[in-house]
Amino acid sequence: MSPKRIGLVGAGYIASWHADAIGATQGATLAAICDPSDGAAQALAEPSGVPVFASLDALIDSRTCDAVHILTPPHLHLALGLQALEAGLDVLIEKPVAENAEETRQLAAAAAASCARFSPGHNFLGLPSYDRLKRMIGQGDLGRVSGIEVTWALPLAPLRSGPYNIWLLREPRNLLLELGPHLAAFAVDLFGPLEVIATDVSKPVMLPGDDPRPQSIRILARAGHVDVTLTLSMVETVDDRSVTLRGSSGRARLDFAADTLVVERENASDLVVNPLRRQLDLARQHAREGLRNGWIQTRSLNTRGPYAQSFRGMCAAIYGAAEDGRYSAEAAVQAMQALDDALALVPAEKLTPKAPAVATRAPRPTALVIGGTGFIGRALTRGLVAGGTDVRVLSRGRHGPFPDLPDNVETVGVSLKDRAQLVQAMDGISEVYNLARALGTSWEDCLENDVKPAVTIAEAALEAGVSRLVYTGTIASYDMSDPAATITETTGFPGDMTGRNLYARSKAECERRLTAMHRDRGLPLTIARPGIVVGPGGPLQHWGIGRWHGAGAVRIWGSGDNILPFVLNDDVADGLILMARSDAALGEDFNLIGEPMLSARGYFRAIHDRLGAKIRVSSGNLTAFWAADAIKAMLKRHALGRANVIRPTRADWISRAHLSRFANDKPKEVLGWRPESSREAFLLKAVDRAGLFGF
Repeated sequence: MSPKRIGLVGAGYIASWHADAIGATQGATLAAICDPSDGAAQALAEPSGVPVFASLDALIDSRTCDAVHILTPPHLHLALGLQALEAGLDVLIEKPVAENAEETRQLAAAAAASCARFSPGHNFLGLPSYDRLKRMIGQGDLGRVSGIEVTWALPLAPLRSGPYNIWLLREPRNLLLELGPHLAAFAVDLFGPLEVIATDVSKPVMLPGDDPRPQSIRILARAGHVDVTLTLSMVETVDDRSVTLRGSSGRARLDFAADTLVVERENASDLVVNPLRRQLDLARQHAREGLRNGWIQTRSLNTRGPYAQSFRGMCAAIYGAAEDGRYSAEAAVQAMQALDDALALVPAEKLTPKAPAVATRAPRPTALVIGGTGFIGRALTRGLVAGGTDVRVLSRGRHGPFPDLPDNVETVGVSLKDRAQLVQAMDGISEVYNLARALGTSWEDCLENDVKPAVTIAEAALEAGVSRLVYTGTIASYDMSDPAATITETTGFPGDMTGRNLYARSKAECERRLTAMHRDRGLPLTIARPGIVVGPGGPLQHWGIGRWHGAGAVRIWGSGDNILPFVLNDDVADGLILMARSDAALGEDFNLIGEPMLSARGYFRAIHDRLGAKIRVSSGNLTAFWAADAIKAMLKRHALGRANVIRPTRADWISRAHLSRFANDKPKEVLGWRPESSREAFLLKAVDRAGLFGF
């Protein structure tokens, strides 16, 4: 029997996991990629050499596929799914398969009418540990099961730091529709349809424009004689994505994020031997699960983690010889119906997004902010508006985080590689702020997606005749490995940047090319290099400080005792505005570093003292980091065949500790910039009001 030819509709982040799983599945082969973005589609298609299509119509007409995986944003699922099913293709749709149960029923009906197969992308049901759990239940090893608790407790960064224009955040209900299928799918697969009894939403967080979203959702339900609790928590918390089953003979806990299964059972011993045996048995099981996963990761060179295993298991089940009920259309309908029923029990006012402010006039922008939806960009845009300047924000979409400023801010979608579009976007603009950045996985990626857009923006600025282009580089481009050095704007970057991390190297290359355009062609350029930026809307898990392990543990770059170049977000915004409007700033560069106040350890002590949250802080040996990175790079090159792997030097790793001091005299003297000098006021903004834990 020939392998099933599968096309991927949507070439975003999740598509690479599907492509890997299809490649590892017997009876399936990747046949095509479909996405209106040719660059994204080509990048995904290149390793396997499959054709690329710009539309589902073109893919269907090509007859290259027997099935498709629909991986687009959820509001597109219904139309694309119906189109593929009516064409006779089998369809797998990423969760949520649709925006409600009724749409899911339409997909199921279309599949039945065309004799095609419709499967929900509930990937965690494909984990090996979940297979073991189902066998245990079937064999009666847990006895008679009376209750199941399914928990998804994982911080959701976009709630506090954006991007805010994604489908996930458009309405409060979308949070449950996006993450809830993972929870409902387990309960439905194990015990059937759910009767929802109650739903509680709490811990609201305010999106821009004072538009609340719940960060905690709890659903109480029943499935026959089994009590069901579904818990969704999106605040900063210890990662707990688990299924806990209580039975008369044992309690099982499946950690579906780690692919581990541990069962706690009674034993017949007396007195102290009973609890001792219980704990020894649990210790044995934990050791077994850890060793099993360690062996899998070692053998696969870290390419078969639990998440990858879940997709592989899902594809193996769907494209296997036998029909697997866990991925049936009926299961998809039951899971979505449970979520609909849960949402129906929430007061309407808690699910209704705040209406955007009513515009009284059209914005008259004279400032253009590229990257205005990001952390610094949002503060900059609001700072400009507060000073009386209307702003045009460039974004991937037409929705931005400024619903309360319709008179002053307009958001437009423009490609940063399209010079003509950029020139049009700069019509009437006097000052342009380029805060965009792209993180590539190779130097070629950086040149194409970071350096090239920076140059194209500069070319457009020259053509449009803007009065100032402010470009944001990074202090990471400096060599900060010498504790005795003090860095000023006269300090040059290393002559050879090839041994630096890609972000530092790419930003330095952007600066080099833009500076040449200023010198040779009169580009009205000023360069800003912000330090470690903190403040409201910023992340707790700032990777400029150390390597994070969830919200509760961080390994600092170095000892953590040296003063770090912290700076408040609002101060950066003020500095950027001053740079755009000062004649003395033309052709100059400025390091926007706050007053010296805190070390990394001092920052975490302040969080503990002021918020009562003690984060486990440990020193990071940067030479050890470098050595481990060197080993990983070697394995990637020689065992996985990735010839373009970048390996930063030891000096680059040591530089991440920010051992060198910074002087901020130049922006204060030339611009009159005044970063916060009061430690108490700084901590009030950087810690107390920053929303670091989400509630």
